[in-house]
Amino acid sequence: MNPKTTPLHEDAEDWDPFGKPLFDDPSARAVSRVGVVDVGSNSVRMVVFDGAARSPAYFFNEKVMAGLGKELAETGMLNPKGRERALIALKRFSLLAKGMDIGPLTCVATAAVRDAKDGPEFQRQVERETGLRLHVIDGTEEARLSAQGVLLGWPEAQGLISDIGGNSMELAVLGGRKVGKRDTSPLGPFRLQQIEGGKKEQVAHIRAHVERLAKKLGTDHDRLYLVGGSWRAIARLDMERNKYPLLVLHEYRMEPDSVLKTLDWIGKQDLADLRAKTGTSQARMELVPLASLVLRELIETFQPKEIDVSSYGIREGLLYEQMPDKLRARDPLIEACRHAERGQSRLPGFGKKLHAFIEPLFGEVSPARYRLMRAACLLHDTTWRTHPDYRAEACFDNVTRANMAALSHPERVFLGGALLHRYKNSRSGSRFTPLFDLLPPEQLREAEILGKAMRFGAMFAIHDPGDAGELSYNEKTNTIELHLTKRGAGLFGEVAEARFASLASAMKATPMAILPT
Repeated sequence: MNPKTTPLHEDAEDWDPFGKPLFDDPSARAVSRVGVVDVGSNSVRMVVFDGAARSPAYFFNEKVMAGLGKELAETGMLNPKGRERALIALKRFSLLAKGMDIGPLTCVATAAVRDAKDGPEFQRQVERETGLRLHVIDGTEEARLSAQGVLLGWPEAQGLISDIGGNSMELAVLGGRKVGKRDTSPLGPFRLQQIEGGKKEQVAHIRAHVERLAKKLGTDHDRLYLVGGSWRAIARLDMERNKYPLLVLHEYRMEPDSVLKTLDWIGKQDLADLRAKTGTSQARMELVPLASLVLRELIETFQPKEIDVSSYGIREGLLYEQMPDKLRARDPLIEACRHAERGQSRLPGFGKKLHAFIEPLFGEVSPARYRLMRAACLLHDTTWRTHPDYRAEACFDNVTRANMAALSHPERVFLGGALLHRYKNSRSGSRFTPLFDLLPPEQLREAEILGKAMRFGAMFAIHDPGDAGELSYNEKTNTIELHLTKRGAGLFGEVAEARFASLASAMKATPMAILPT
């Protein structure tokens, strides 16, 4: 069903299936630049979000692998060297926040600080020496915030999320845009290092905790969403084993059998060699074998049909916490594209007019395809400052590798392909050819048609192509008809005619321009 059949507003001029832009709404401005700090068992990270509030860019992002929770299970105390490194990082983050004038940072500490005997004293030291107040959260709250981070990037996420840190692993159930049951476990790799008796005892320990989690949260979850650095490292290794062409971890989707094969493969490889191939840090790679044991048990116990990687977690969950419901309900992709058009295109607002002009060519489309068409039209002119010889490649590269949410890898390639054809007739010989294999041929053709429709509409009339003519597709005669207005007849020159013909050729249809009577 075409989304346009259900108007949201009585006034057709104002109606938009994605709502009006919220850039000037105070609730959106309030979260347009927010700084958060996550003090974990393994890493200490500061992120400053900026831009479109519903799909923010990372204005600043810095991580220190402090290792606060290393040997915590054995000593009961924070790692002395890790504590020193974390404190130095937090002092820097405090000064950076003041330099960026972003107001107070939201700082949370998780398993290491909450479980260590000297955790409270470390909190006091941090506040005394940096001015930052650490909010120590329990495991179930950590699970909730991580799940909210997944919702920020995946509004329709439904299934089980697993967030692994250095000293704990949290699980939470997602459904209906809400976080349901959740629980925590001591299954972080740092803690597993302290299990005596070797691999056999480690596996038995993991199994016992996973079985307990399964009883509480149930096993009827089709999707398993992975959050956390150790999970991302494993996913990157899965890409390496499968020679996957698009090295974007967010929304990387895996089949359970493939992941199990990857876990077997990791066990037979030299970790130093894998580090060199994937750019994974030594500190992270050292935790991968133990994290692999946990992931294997999760797969065998919960039996998910699909395993998806989320780059969004507790930090994004803290941002989501500050969003009003009307902002949470927005489509992250569309909001990001609107923000890009507003700041980077020559004629902000033209994307909506372009979409309205070309839409009749496509007839009834699914909501998923409709939003990609809208996104493409919003982005069609955002690389205009790039050298003309490289605009097509810049479009494709930007969108396939962009930090955009609610966009699967095949959707990235579809959107990139459409934008590539906005500037270029052919994609043959492109260095992106391996990525095209992520889409079936028919969808690649649809992306090409969309791109060539934008290519024609964008140059046909600068103000509004709808004032110059009306497009339609006649299925019976297989013709594309352009009904020109008097103004449009003057605009339909040689270049416009050539691009109209190129669009018709892509659709394997006959072009027909009809002059006004």
